[in-house]
Amino acid sequence: MKNVNRRAILGGALAVTAGSATGWPLNASATEVPGQVPAGGVQPHPVPRPVAPVNAEIAAAHAATYRTLPEVVVGVDVEDLMKIHTAADADALRPQLVAQVWKDTGVLPKGLPTVQRDIAAPDALPEFTGVRRYDKLDVAMEFGYVSTVFLLVPEQSTHRRIAYYHNGHGEGPETMQPVTQALLDHGYTVLLFAMPFYHWNPKTLQDPADPTKQLQPSHNDLPQWASDNYSPLALFLTPLAVATNYVQATYHPSSVQMIGLSGGGWATTVYPALDTRITRSYPTAGSLPFFVRPGSPKPSPTRGDWEQRLDMQPGFYGLADFPDFYALASVGRNRRQIQILNRFDDCCFNGVGHRSYEAAVRQRIAVIGTDAVSNESNGHWELLEDATHQLHAISPYALSVILWDLDVHCAHLP
Repeated sequence: MKNVNRRAILGGALAVTAGSATGWPLNASATEVPGQVPAGGVQPHPVPRPVAPVNAEIAAAHAATYRTLPEVVVGVDVEDLMKIHTAADADALRPQLVAQVWKDTGVLPKGLPTVQRDIAAPDALPEFTGVRRYDKLDVAMEFGYVSTVFLLVPEQSTHRRIAYYHNGHGEGPETMQPVTQALLDHGYTVLLFAMPFYHWNPKTLQDPADPTKQLQPSHNDLPQWASDNYSPLALFLTPLAVATNYVQATYHPSSVQMIGLSGGGWATTVYPALDTRITRSYPTAGSLPFFVRPGSPKPSPTRGDWEQRLDMQPGFYGLADFPDFYALASVGRNRRQIQILNRFDDCCFNGVGHRSYEAAVRQRIAVIGTDAVSNESNGHWELLEDATHQLHAISPYALSVILWDLDVHCAHLP
């Protein structure tokens, strides 16, 4: 996926999204900023959810395909497409998907990473403020591959909430900075993830035919490592599972949130579907159901990378299309997901084809997530269409919605 001009985002090009330097809406007063409770411990006027208009100048520069439903989605019955109709369906489907990723055991990995505590600020990361400690988590996997996760402990925090941020393929490390800094500023311990072969992760993998040799594969080369007992999908998802084991054992978090962009948005869609320990997820520019992808204006069709494609993963995606992944990531006590898609994204997963499934998926998850006894919500899903910019990025507007949602729905958690 593409590199992103962060200067264009943060330097005022998106002023219409109503964001301060931290991404908060301009209508939030100093006494109303989420995370700050006035004297007496009562917040009498909760901050309203941020809203933003369509960027009219950008919209005028794009063809009608960016504002009209593509023909390929007409007549598709999304309700019939979804396999999950009840919470029991979700509970039955999840382990089947897990078994497709971790074929040797059929369950989520149980191991822990190798941990180096209190390391120097890594050169691979952008600069952050308010970090008390950096830890390095190394996750050893098949074929000699070791993925690294960086854990950042904030200087100040009043809660036990953890947040993951996962970058994609072509985005530079600097794209991590705005989201990560905002999370640190709100007291979250943050874990930073990268895709296999990208950023600080190793670029080579043992030759499956000769372990003494190292190959430098792209994602599209990974099928040669696949077998009846191993799926290369584990390269993408095992670091998340092992890091979550460590977080749960070490920090006993009250909630775990996950945010991701592009390929990281795919990971933020798929992994929470497999592991209910992820409480809230905010995948950005990372997926569309397979029937929608031919209608994306750019590129057309949008196929996705190796790990995102039905033709490359028939066993995995043969069990579920993405509407079911959205449901799996959302259903459960205190669980919720907001899918964020950029209408004018200059890379992929753009346009308005998502409007063909949004209402059906939201309604299905609302029905599944309503407890028949208590009438309380045990799951929520929605879609945020961001039309404020034209970049492959998490915009200040999208970030403000994420932070608002986290504050509103985590305020009761220690």
